[in-house]
Amino acid sequence: MKEILLTTQDNLAEYKIIKTLGLVRGNTVRSRNVANNMLAGIRTIFGGELPELTKAVAESREQALDRLKAHALELGADAVVCIRLITTEVGNTSSEVLAYGTAVKLDLS
Repeated sequence: MKEILLTTQDNLAEYKIIKTLGLVRGNTVRSRNVANNMLAGIRTIFGGELPELTKAVAESREQALDRLKAHALELGADAVVCIRLITTEVGNTSSEVLAYGTAVKLDLS
């Protein structure tokens, strides 16, 4: 996959935005693993981090960002600015991670 710049900022200090290509997004919906839920339930008794769930959320975020990049590349973007991530519950057993931002062309000269 071609390298594409990503930022939560409105612009990139090093480059001039020459064209706005529009909204891009990537998402994933994942169900919870029963075994991980049971381990997490036991861990909540003692407190602390829930590494099984932390790993699952991190993987979901990365997948959503990969899909956002792919969408931006389809539009011919050099970068995506104003990136935001949202997590929502879907039913009682799943959650969605949505990444969205604005695809732009940059003056790379």
